[in-house]
Amino acid sequence: MKNLVLVECPRDAMQGHKHWIPTPSKIKYIQSLLSVGFDVLDVGSFVSPKAIPQMSDTAEVLEGIDISKSSSKLLVIVANLRGAEEAVKQEKVTYLGFPLSVSENFQMRNTHKTRNQAVLLVDELITLCKKNGKQLVVYLSMGFGNPYGDPWSIKILMDWIELLVQKGIKIISLSDTIGTAKTNDIGQIFKTALIQYPEVEIGAHFHTKPENAFLKIKAAHDSGCFRFDTAIKGFGGCPMASDHLTGNLPTEKLISYFNKQKIDLKIDPIKFEYSYNQSLKTFI
Repeated sequence: MKNLVLVECPRDAMQGHKHWIPTPSKIKYIQSLLSVGFDVLDVGSFVSPKAIPQMSDTAEVLEGIDISKSSSKLLVIVANLRGAEEAVKQEKVTYLGFPLSVSENFQMRNTHKTRNQAVLLVDELITLCKKNGKQLVVYLSMGFGNPYGDPWSIKILMDWIELLVQKGIKIISLSDTIGTAKTNDIGQIFKTALIQYPEVEIGAHFHTKPENAFLKIKAAHDSGCFRFDTAIKGFGGCPMASDHLTGNLPTEKLISYFNKQKIDLKIDPIKFEYSYNQSLKTFI
C-alpha cells in the first residue's frame, strides 16, 4: 500500500478571504503548519495581484518562513509563464501547481486562456521546471463536472489525464471545484485512473459541505487514492459554489477519518492543535 500524501492548503484558505491578512500573520500561520508533519504545504501563488490581491505578498511570505527544521515541501500556484518564472527563483519551493480546466468556460475565467492555450503553457512550464529543478503539479479543475453546461464525462476526464501523462506529468490532482462530485463518480474515476497509471500520483482536491466530507474521502480512498488536499476548518474553497457552506475539505475531518481506520498520518497532534488555533486567529 502506498503511503498517504497530505497536502495542507493555506493558500486556498487565504486567497478568497475578504479582509487583508497581514504578511506577518501569514508567516506565523504557515510557520506553525511547517511543524505539524504535512507532506506538502500549498503556501501561495505567483499570479496577478489584481486578480488575487491576497496573494500579492507570496514572495515576502516565502522569505519570512524558516523551512530548515521541516520535512514539508512547499508548493505555489502559477497561472502564466511570467508568474512561473518568478516562482522558480524561489529556492524554498519544490512544486509549481497549474490549474488546467476540463471546462473551457472555467479555464477562461480562471486564467484568461483557452484550454488549447493552457495546454501549450503546460509544455512551457514542464521545460521551465526541469531547467530549475522544480516539479510541475497539474490540477484538473472542474474534474467532476461544472455549472456552465460544458461537456463532462468520466471518459472526457480520463482523456485529459492521458494527455498529461503522455507529457510526463507525475502528479495530477483532480479538483471537485464546485463541490458537487458524486461518490460513485469519485470511486470509478480513481479506480480507473490509478489502475491505468500506477506510476502517477493522482490526488483529490475536494470541495465539500462538512457533512459530505467523510463520504468523499471514503469513496476516493477505497478506490486507491492516497493524496489528499485539505485546509483546516475547510476555510476557502469554492467562490462559485451555490452553497456558502461548501468549502475546502477540512483537515480535521481527514485526520479523524484515517484515525478511525487506524492509519498513521505522521501528524503531530499537539502541533496540529496549535495550528488549528492559529488558523482561527488568522481567519476569524
